[in-house]
Amino acid sequence: MENKGQRILIVDDETQIRKFLRVALTSHGYVVKDAKTGKEGLEEVAIFSPDLVVLDLGLPDLDGIEVVRILREWTKVPIIILSVNEQENDKITALDVGADDYVTKPFGMGELLARIRAAMRHSKGVEEQPVLHFADLSIDFLHRRVTRDDQEIKLTLTEYEIVKNLAINAGKVLTHSYLLRTVWGPSYEKEVQYLRVYIGQIRRKLERDPSRPQHIITESGVGYRLL
Repeated sequence: MENKGQRILIVDDETQIRKFLRVALTSHGYVVKDAKTGKEGLEEVAIFSPDLVVLDLGLPDLDGIEVVRILREWTKVPIIILSVNEQENDKITALDVGADDYVTKPFGMGELLARIRAAMRHSKGVEEQPVLHFADLSIDFLHRRVTRDDQEIKLTLTEYEIVKNLAINAGKVLTHSYLLRTVWGPSYEKEVQYLRVYIGQIRRKLERDPSRPQHIITESGVGYRLL
């Protein structure tokens, strides 16, 4: 199996969720450990040294967001958040403080596996590659050049900065506030409509069918990801 030896830590206080994930992920070749509290999870990250953490936000001791903050002080391990619909704001905060992705409960195993693969690919250092390829798109960071089917696409400086940030974090959800803060600065952090206008412009240039984007995907109420 291609996943053989890759280690996943599950941090969730629900016994049935931990059992389900342990069985399902093990059957796909992953080595799995689990913890039922935030404190246990932090200890297991240090001891088990996982390749990825699946983290529930609603833990009985430490808040899941605090667990993400603590982990980001000393590790870049990919973190996928498990959340319920009522935790929309917490989900966005968790992404802003360093989580890589989220899956909303209840979730399908196929979706979670796809998110795990994407997060692990990103963790292997896509930002160190001078050229990234996304099907018909190529992004050359050295020459600040974006092409589709080898035809150069003219982007404004701001449009390029948005695409660059999405590409460096390919597969990862970037929140509205992260993109606004990174590209325009802290004073623009709440200007979500401003970002939507630019995303629309970029899609008209990059996507074959802007009304059905294949590369820049909207995560409703949260942000965008590049595939």
